[in-house]
Amino acid sequence: MFLVLLGAPGAGKGTQAAIIAQRLDLAHIASGDLFRQAVEKGTKLGQVVKDYMDKGLLVPDEVTIQVISERLNEPDCETGCVFDGFPRTVEQARALDEALASRGKAIDKAIYIEVAEEELLKRLGGRWICGGCQAPYHEITSPPKVAKICDKCGGKLQQRSDDTPETVRERLKVYFAQTTPVLDYYRRDSKLVEVEGKLGIEEVAEAIVDALETGSVAAK
Repeated sequence: MFLVLLGAPGAGKGTQAAIIAQRLDLAHIASGDLFRQAVEKGTKLGQVVKDYMDKGLLVPDEVTIQVISERLNEPDCETGCVFDGFPRTVEQARALDEALASRGKAIDKAIYIEVAEEELLKRLGGRWICGGCQAPYHEITSPPKVAKICDKCGGKLQQRSDDTPETVRERLKVYFAQTTPVLDYYRRDSKLVEVEGKLGIEEVAEAIVDALETGSVAAK
């Protein structure tokens, strides 16, 4: 089974991808991890990725596809995988279809974890991290015992520049502009599964597995 997991920043996409991959015994392919691994290996392709990342630029589609394609050649992908953080655009979705078709494979379902924008703002905007030990906190779900002070080392908590409310809104705006056409792309082929993402982690995972088992294209 080949699955695509879609969701805005803060929707829990990475967490669910890991859970679903483990439950269904599928490879977990996260584009961000692949980029880091390519850089660490120091290959020619890895150097190309590094050049873009060092400049703070998005890795171009053609390079991203090449990295994904190389990962698909590994044995653990033979029986299926969960794509996490990819595809982000319709062009990437089409390229992924082509890469899989050349191997006699195809995407079975694209799972969209739907979370309202205001909920995403709460999840992302409330994140803080310790400047010392890097322990993560959240104003609502996992606040420190003393405001802005790390429970573990007593260090001062900081908010990353990309977690401020203004930046988060812009990140979400860009995400939805890019991803709405991707949702339509999979919806046209009756492959889109929409899952309510404001539920608990295990509840969302169960909804995804149930939808896949029943073949449902709506699990909200």
